[in-house]
Amino acid sequence: MTKSLDSEPWRGLPEQVADLIEPELGAITEEILATIARQVPEYARPLEGRFGRGIRTGVGEALLQFVSLIRDPDAGRGSGREVYVQLGRGEQRQGRTLDSLLAAYRVGARVAWRRIAAVGRRAELDAEPLTLLAEAIFAYIDEISADSVDGYAEAQAEVEDLRRRRRQELATLLVSETPGEQADLAAAARTAGWTLPSRIAAAACAEADLAAIGRRLPPDCLATVLEGVGCLLLADPDGPGRVDAFAAAAASARLVLGPPAEPEGVAESWSLARSLLAAETGRGRPSPGLVVAEEHLAELLLFEARPLTARIAARRLAALDGLTEKASERMRETALAHVRHNGNAVAMAAEMHVHPQTARYRIARLRELIGDQLDDPDARFELELALRARVGSPSSSHLRS
Repeated sequence: MTKSLDSEPWRGLPEQVADLIEPELGAITEEILATIARQVPEYARPLEGRFGRGIRTGVGEALLQFVSLIRDPDAGRGSGREVYVQLGRGEQRQGRTLDSLLAAYRVGARVAWRRIAAVGRRAELDAEPLTLLAEAIFAYIDEISADSVDGYAEAQAEVEDLRRRRRQELATLLVSETPGEQADLAAAARTAGWTLPSRIAAAACAEADLAAIGRRLPPDCLATVLEGVGCLLLADPDGPGRVDAFAAAAASARLVLGPPAEPEGVAESWSLARSLLAAETGRGRPSPGLVVAEEHLAELLLFEARPLTARIAARRLAALDGLTEKASERMRETALAHVRHNGNAVAMAAEMHVHPQTARYRIARLRELIGDQLDDPDARFELELALRARVGSPSSSHLRS
């Protein structure tokens, strides 16, 4: 038996088998429909309207196509395949699984084989063509079942794509600086299949991490991608256990959580979350975990004011430019500890993890370099801004914790 005969057993049937079957098609069709109605609960109703026409067409077309394939296997099924693709799509549109449709196909195959086998025996067909006929019927049913599976999957993909677009449109509307009236937001939420909560927190993550985080979040959270950033709109963020749920979702990826807001105020929540994520990402890939944006506003301010802090640093820290990179880093660490602890050598030593005497030596060296800036309140303020904004400073590590 050739490969083509393995997959298409009807190729081995003599053409006169089609002549034997064709006169029986009407009766076989009626028996299949009656048996389906008895044995498949989902179809146990009058075959009326669009539903009835679809089932009747599917059964009748299946039998006609089968006879045609026996007569001319090389003609193929052509446009006939579309009937079963559409039946699969219809099941998805009606909100049903494919179980009932595939069960109906199996019922049809059994009835068809029983009736056609009886015709073959009356015509005194040999055992070999009868066996091949059985193979052909069930192989053919496998083909039309696969067609319906394809149709169902296509329709499901279209629904999911539409749902994604609607949810992206809703998220875009919510994070817009002019999000619209409450009624407009509620209408957009209904279209997206999302219940608009009274309080929402926006969260940001890397686009590549969105799917993993979204799978771990409660089902009432909306996830989409906005301008290349993973956007999550978290419903009822103040509710019991919600923050713990968000933290659990961020176990393997960074998630930056904006402050809770009413739907009309989500734009600010998203802006803070997205900006802080950008600040972290600018320093390298951040470690997994949940970060609450409102706890890092100072760091975010420095990130947003980078051009100004760079100018301040150029002016206040110019004396360190002649040092080696290692020595310069050591002096920046010492200067930040000095302004944080008002020159207390013991407290500085504890922060820098050095001996107090080492801290005193570093203070003396720092004074040689930047002089009276350590004693001027305005200069100390600018020094602290510049030092906190520098990558590698102790405060910059706060963003990663």
